[in-house]
Amino acid sequence: MADNSFSDGVPPDSLEAAKNASNTEKLADQVMQNPQVLAALQERLDSVSHTPSSYIETLPKAVKRRINALKQLQVKCAHIEAKFYEEVHDLERKYAALYQPLFDKRREFITGDAEPTDAESEWHSENEEEDKLAGDIKNKAIIAEKEAAAAEEPNPKGIPEFWFTIFRNVDMLSELVQEYDEPILKHLQDIKVKFSDPGQPMSFVLEFHFESNDYFTNSVLTKTYKMKSEPDKADPFSFEGPEIVDCDGCTIDWKKGKNVTVKTIKKKQKHKGRGTVRTITKQVPNDSFFNFFSPLKASGDGESLDEDSEFTLASDFEIGHFFRERIVPRAVLYFTGEAIEDDDNKEPSQPSECKQQ
Repeated sequence: MADNSFSDGVPPDSLEAAKNASNTEKLADQVMQNPQVLAALQERLDSVSHTPSSYIETLPKAVKRRINALKQLQVKCAHIEAKFYEEVHDLERKYAALYQPLFDKRREFITGDAEPTDAESEWHSENEEEDKLAGDIKNKAIIAEKEAAAAEEPNPKGIPEFWFTIFRNVDMLSELVQEYDEPILKHLQDIKVKFSDPGQPMSFVLEFHFESNDYFTNSVLTKTYKMKSEPDKADPFSFEGPEIVDCDGCTIDWKKGKNVTVKTIKKKQKHKGRGTVRTITKQVPNDSFFNFFSPLKASGDGESLDEDSEFTLASDFEIGHFFRERIVPRAVLYFTGEAIEDDDNKEPSQPSECKQQ
């Protein structure tokens, strides 16, 4: 019987391979004749050949040497910039002392420890002329009624729930507040910002001042934000100013049964040996604004945090910065909502000085 496994001395596998190669070449020719495909390939080649790094690689060694010298100068600029921000921090400390008497008076008006004079409480609205004209007409008609209403109108002490209203108005803060936090925050009387002393590492402290209450014995709760204003040795070109790099909270001395940061749950437990079942109670963490004073610590040993922890830490830094830069200096405008409208009308800003190292 004749052997049909070969044809003219050529193995069938070789014939099939040659046939496939011919088909591939024909397909490639058809693709390369397509203008859209050619344009896409050309664009890809152009983008590869014109990237900054590829361009730098084509330069002569003498030019690369000069570029390295420019980078050295850039690092020196970053260190000068760091000194600039250190002096800015000194200026912030200086002007904080000038603001403080005004903030102290603000607290007195809020708590009712002092009453503003007529001159201090006078405020002219944007529509003052229209308001005055309408007011004159109405006053003549209902002056007696207004006097009677004024006599009956309640006159609470100070400005009730001032800081709690701010928490409720600002989304960033209201998201942190649980229903059981609200009665506590109604006792909040003041929030202060304290800057680090000269010669000390750059930092600032948020002080939350509470009146006597049924929840904890502290009169002040603190949160310290540590900052850094120097270029990173490994990546000096990333320096963009001071960064919050870590924070410390404080211990809250909760009264018995009033700790809202934990909750008690009941759990059934089976004894391994006897097989009996018993019910035990244990405390587990609970969502609360007051977890703000027990912050996650930035990793100081070079180990990276997981994604959720990094997000939590970055959010904490952002909130601290917002208290310092916006809430405390402009509290009354967040109480009335005017600052919130201004924030909504502004262009989105770049992330603030918050960075987990």
